[in-house]
Amino acid sequence: MDIVIALKMWYNFIIKTKGLIFLRNVVFVTGGSGGIGSEICREFAKTGYPVAIGYSRNENGAKALAESINAQHGTAIAVHCDIADNQSVVNAVNETEKRLGAVEILVNNAGVANINLFTDLSDDEIVNLVNINLLGAMRCAKAVLPEMVRRKQGKIINISSVWGEVGASCEVVYSASKAGIIGFTKALAKEVAPSGIRVNAVSAGIIDTPMNGSLSNDDMQEIVSDIPLGRIGSPSDIAKCVRFLASDDSSYLCGQIIRVDGGWCS
Repeated sequence: MDIVIALKMWYNFIIKTKGLIFLRNVVFVTGGSGGIGSEICREFAKTGYPVAIGYSRNENGAKALAESINAQHGTAIAVHCDIADNQSVVNAVNETEKRLGAVEILVNNAGVANINLFTDLSDDEIVNLVNINLLGAMRCAKAVLPEMVRRKQGKIINISSVWGEVGASCEVVYSASKAGIIGFTKALAKEVAPSGIRVNAVSAGIIDTPMNGSLSNDDMQEIVSDIPLGRIGSPSDIAKCVRFLASDDSSYLCGQIIRVDGGWCS
């Protein structure tokens, strides 16, 4: 473990409240440099959790985020993790364990979208969507579970979408992959709960991220008009829900899909 990181972790373990010491758990966030992922990383870091920022291509963004968190007395490292490649996932988990410690909280956030008619998608595009959005989450969970089972504790939080619940035209494969995340969450939760591990998911509505940047202003206004709360969600809305699911305040939630959509699909 890096000496500087170790010292900073110890500093973060000491919460300046009546001299009490609270140990924080290591968090691994896939897609950690993206719109939602970066906010999840910040949300955990600001409350003292050491964070591994998983990235596939955005190395500069991940390292800049880690530097920003560390500059604010948090603890973060950038770790390359291509969730489409099992060996890359294994290497990323091993690196995190070596530099920060065992992963106790996994946030499967990384994902891709492809807005197009189903009949216009190539076989490679279909396979890529499923490989990243669904199989990628499975690979990451499989990589961290042995140590979680050994320690009899852990939390896995998967990021799904309301399209995985209700489906979306022109996002057929994306919807199917996110529906798969929901089934994966419910099934895995039953399998590993006896080992003290909780698995839950966040079903995200329309969130203000670059992934939704292709929507026109007119399209966005039409969507907002259908949302009872009258606005699209922010990455912070998702991040706060994720942190709640990782906390002891949700200790009896297991196998649940928490919809964060402003009442849109309720």
